[in-house]
Amino acid sequence: MSAQPVEKDPQDPQVILRDLPARERPEFLRQYRAAAEAARDDVARYKDLNRLLHRWHLVVIATTRPGYYEAIQQAKTGPGVPLMEALEAEVARRR
Repeated sequence: MSAQPVEKDPQDPQVILRDLPARERPEFLRQYRAAAEAARDDVARYKDLNRLLHRWHLVVIATTRPGYYEAIQQAKTGPGVPLMEALEAEVARRR
């Protein structure tokens, strides 16, 4: 039997922390610690911890894409695009 590489769980808190941009890490740690403490005190809250890790895994995906922060800033300060125009552009992009 040959050794297979071990796949990292993308929702592992260590993987999330490693892959997050530095500016996102303090908020992740704050939320993770609160959720872990809640799960420790009430087993029913364990699902909440899993959901939190899933959401932060998605944050890793989004924030590591080139231009993410620039797009957020543009959305906050730039001129808006009418909804129908944005939807039509997205549909055309996906074709």
